[in-house]
Amino acid sequence: MKNKSNEVWIGDAQIANDPAYLSESNQEFHSLTVVQQLEDPSQVDLNSNRRDFLKYLGFGLGAATVAASCEIPVRKAIPYVIKPDAIVPGIATYYASSFAQGGDYCSILVKTREGRPIKIEGNSLSSVSKGGTSARAQASVLSLYDTSRIASAFRVKNGQIEKPASRNKKGPGWEVIDAEIMAALNATSQIRIVSPTIQSPTTKKAIADFTIAFPNTRLVTYDAISASALIQANEACFGEAVVPNYQFQNAEVIVSFEADFLGTWVSPIEFATQYVKNRRIEDLKNPKMSKHIQVESHMSLTGSNADNRIMVKPSEQGAAILSLYNALAALSGLPSQSGPSLAAEKAKKIQNPGNDPF
Repeated sequence: MKNKSNEVWIGDAQIANDPAYLSESNQEFHSLTVVQQLEDPSQVDLNSNRRDFLKYLGFGLGAATVAASCEIPVRKAIPYVIKPDAIVPGIATYYASSFAQGGDYCSILVKTREGRPIKIEGNSLSSVSKGGTSARAQASVLSLYDTSRIASAFRVKNGQIEKPASRNKKGPGWEVIDAEIMAALNATSQIRIVSPTIQSPTTKKAIADFTIAFPNTRLVTYDAISASALIQANEACFGEAVVPNYQFQNAEVIVSFEADFLGTWVSPIEFATQYVKNRRIEDLKNPKMSKHIQVESHMSLTGSNADNRIMVKPSEQGAAILSLYNALAALSGLPSQSGPSLAAEKAKKIQNPGNDPF
């Protein structure tokens, strides 16, 4: 109801000017602090609701933070004096590049923010990797933020690490090391560069330019995980010293002996892209999928994806291959070959894995 002055009454207590109502109206916001409320038992409502719980919890955390004298680190945002055209704060920039390490090769797209690479993805425009990457390629961006990276020049002398002082006593000393290396290169008659297999055209061009400047240079290639045995085997069998190019997407049956072609063997990123194409059932009316048998002596990424994984010892690899050859020769009417024998149980698994004939 309303009075004559068009004021709104919210109840009989307001009309009668009840003292208790007037006292509560004057204390719309509680005058006691949280600490005083906690010290006064009469002010503590044991049947607290969610809002009171969060209030007391927030006060407790805030008090603990102040008591511990925790300081929030200061982060300063400094604007560009002259902003680069390719960098927009808050907007990611992508660069096309290549990753090559050991047997891994793939075309990649590097996502950067304010000039810092933060993520690597495959480039779908690549005719080799088809947008695929590996765990090593994905993790390679972490090496750019390695705190153990060399921050200054140093030399190793008699097993001891020495850091040469810079000429201006402020720099990392690279000019001193460069001068010592140039003096040594000009004084020697033979220069050898030891490196793994180089796939980068830029690196090859740099070595070629170096060889022109120092004609007595020779490049020595050494791979910790070498494919020389595969090259020699192809030269002995087919007369060409090459690494074969496999097409797993066209294979109906894949038999691999100790070759982890999905993990580390030859070109795993390229092979993985081909392998999955024939391992997916797309036509439900005429389902078709390749069959994969892996013969190995240890657990590998390729073996974990195989339909049938057969365990043999490393010393039994030759006997396992011979057992498979004799099984295929018998089906083709060709004579069998003699050689080391394999245990009957393992030979049966290789000759007829999963009770399905090859």
